[in-house]
Amino acid sequence: MYKKILNLIKNPIRILFILCGRGFINLNWLSDEKFIKMEYAAYTGKKLNLSSPKTFNEKIQWLKLYGKLENYTHLVDKYEVRKYISATIGEKYLIPLIGVWNKFDDIDFNKLPEQFVLKCTHDFNSIIICKDKTTFNKRKARNKLEKCLKRNFYYSGRETQYKNIKPKIIAEKYMVDESGIELKDYKIFCFNGIPRVIQVDFDRFVDHKRLIFDTEWNYIPVAIAYPTNHEWIINKPENLGEMLHLAEILSKNYPHVRVDLYSIAGRIYFGELTFTHEAGFAKFEPEEFAYKMGSWIELPSADILIKND
Repeated sequence: MYKKILNLIKNPIRILFILCGRGFINLNWLSDEKFIKMEYAAYTGKKLNLSSPKTFNEKIQWLKLYGKLENYTHLVDKYEVRKYISATIGEKYLIPLIGVWNKFDDIDFNKLPEQFVLKCTHDFNSIIICKDKTTFNKRKARNKLEKCLKRNFYYSGRETQYKNIKPKIIAEKYMVDESGIELKDYKIFCFNGIPRVIQVDFDRFVDHKRLIFDTEWNYIPVAIAYPTNHEWIINKPENLGEMLHLAEILSKNYPHVRVDLYSIAGRIYFGELTFTHEAGFAKFEPEEFAYKMGSWIELPSADILIKND
């Protein structure tokens, strides 16, 4: 912790963007290109190469600026994407929806089950898990969700696919996997419809851990944003083949998309689609893997002359 604080003190620009990301500072007046270049430098310590991007992060930044991600709004809206999933792979892969509301005070908690999950439809950090309605802190939940509803997630990383989402609150069925305490998140990185890397996130609400595997479930000794350890054991899901097949269907025709899935008692459930992993600021160790993943992204051809200033 001390080392992290010291590093932040040495990087005041990064502090500026952290505060911006949390809504304390308004940098909305900056153009997308200027903002992205400054934020990239703040988080990576490097100048962004847009004229000839090579790494995964560089190509994500290119896609944020020139990939027309605003066309994917319906795919990242946690409520609207349900229609796409139902039509594409089937309703059976959706976590049961309990309700949807425009604001917190519209929720009738008397009609909710004893356990449920609340989240906003336009961001990633507004999840509230209720395991026991008798001890649920409504005031704390209201404060968090109403604050999230007021923020446009786009302005923290200029990911244009989030800009025009109409924020809502949804409630979904509370579900856990074989651990009995959480849902491991299987994040399948796909490139033009081809799954290549599987990231497994677990212990997210205790001590966030992350393991990386190839599609044959061989451990890859690389850390992406969070620690890794070959001694941590995550068994190969019995339905991995079906997971990969679904990821192929959902990722077809996109240069890159991360397909998030859950596995519960042998059944697969859809999580979300992510087109700009970690907003393009993830730290790779070793860095060579960032180049490998970057080589899998074939950027769309475009008559765009990018001048790197």
